[in-house]
Amino acid sequence: MQTSKELIDLLDLKDLGENNFSGNSYTIGSPHVFGGQVLAQAVNAAYRTIPENRFLHSLHSYFLEAGDLTVPINYHVAEMRNGGSFSTRRVTASQHNKTIFIMAASFHQKEDGFEHQAILDPTIKQPEELLSWEDMLTQFGDLLPKSTRSFLSVKRPIEFKPVRVPNPMDPKDLPANEQVWFRLKGNHKNLDNRTKQEILTYISDYNVLNAAFNPNASAHNFGNTQTASLDHSMWFFRDFDFNDWMLFSAESPNAFGARGLAKGNIFTRDGKLVASFAQEGLLRPVRK
Repeated sequence: MQTSKELIDLLDLKDLGENNFSGNSYTIGSPHVFGGQVLAQAVNAAYRTIPENRFLHSLHSYFLEAGDLTVPINYHVAEMRNGGSFSTRRVTASQHNKTIFIMAASFHQKEDGFEHQAILDPTIKQPEELLSWEDMLTQFGDLLPKSTRSFLSVKRPIEFKPVRVPNPMDPKDLPANEQVWFRLKGNHKNLDNRTKQEILTYISDYNVLNAAFNPNASAHNFGNTQTASLDHSMWFFRDFDFNDWMLFSAESPNAFGARGLAKGNIFTRDGKLVASFAQEGLLRPVRK
């Protein structure tokens, strides 16, 4: 999967009738289904039951079981409420007769109101100054740990450029934050708002837990720590497009008891705040 069209096709579920849908999976290098894929497919399912004049403004979800890459995921949408301004849906995802994921999502008709937003750091390095994951693989592939090299080798429809690149040969503790520029590959002109939100939801599950890892990066990494997304929430604010780089900016206020919390914002390159997110993940040291 290398282009936006392939990603859109992956997220576009098969309609089984009576608010039931089905979707397939694509690996990002993990033995289990990528959480961002399940999130985005659940958003696709919910949107199928929503009037055209309403847009997703928030979602709150829990990952209950690891997804199986080899069989379809079934999604059921329950219509919880249709009010004068808001519609609420509950989405349940299942495989092998077990619930693997649940999500509550709320949709709002457009209204006018007052505004303020967080400010994008004007001193942050720009994408042209940074190496992409593909660049890192090309330049340092032979020096990278096998697990990192394998992860970076997977073809993706998104290009990522981290603002800070740690040295895997000399790990050090780092500040509890993570900033990554990202850009969608392929032809992505004239995407509707629903599709853009589904894609952004998919991308939002990348890079999140790095912020929680960083303060203990000298001793802990994805190779010696069991990790999994436990929950994921998003709030959508302003319209946007994928014609330029966007910034994923996360910070971690806490890690304790084998769990780490990360939260943050997604900005356009010109500083428009389009979404915020929060996720708690499992960070369980592997006992030898």
